[in-house]
Amino acid sequence: MSINFEELVYRPTPIGVLTLRRRRRPDSDVDIYEIKLGDEFLMSSAFTAAEIALADIGLSSLPQDPLSQGGLDVVVGGLGLGYTAQAALADPRVRSLIVIDALPEVIEWHEAGLIPVGRELSADPRCRLVHGDFFTMATSADGGLDPEALGRLFDAVLVDIDHAPDNLLHPSHAVLYTAAGLQRLSEHLKPGGVFALWSNDPPDAAFNGLLERVFGAVEAHVVAFENLHGDDEVSNTVYVGTKRAVQA
Repeated sequence: MSINFEELVYRPTPIGVLTLRRRRRPDSDVDIYEIKLGDEFLMSSAFTAAEIALADIGLSSLPQDPLSQGGLDVVVGGLGLGYTAQAALADPRVRSLIVIDALPEVIEWHEAGLIPVGRELSADPRCRLVHGDFFTMATSADGGLDPEALGRLFDAVLVDIDHAPDNLLHPSHAVLYTAAGLQRLSEHLKPGGVFALWSNDPPDAAFNGLLERVFGAVEAHVVAFENLHGDDEVSNTVYVGTKRAVQA
């Protein structure tokens, strides 16, 4: 197979064919890794600025002194190629990180080192990769975001799964983007904790208003970055909602 393109894994799943591909960026020695579900791109290492910003912005919204004595406890919803998790672990305040993904194949590829960032995540004792449905775990009245500690509370929950609050990978995810779903998610946060959400679309006033109803303090950050050709900028959005320190 050409050095410029390699299909590393081809895996049929109940929701479609999942593939992990590596290709060489033209006129460079940079390898780009891509995860596709059918014909749809789930993640590409060609565009990582907003995924990294999700962690950087979300965690910087917390007080400099951790809410938890000894460090921050963080959840990432959506593993992808691991850039949000990697950025979270770069914050020295983080003492534990749970990364939840619905696709066991993606977790397997990280643990096997097929995805470059996976080697770093697997070697970090603070990080645990969990196979699960983030949306069910976040919005269910029972259980929680840590299967090993039901009812555990976190300093931050960072989510990068759907394309946008109104552009979902699966209809079952819609429950999160309601007042009731966001309220359920907020119950997994400590007072003063943050919920941060990546979106491919510009800030949406209606969704921002929904976040304000649940969290009170909300910001929508626009993250701009160059496209592959370097001749234009594109942007994503990172929403951040901060849970009230004292609930009414």
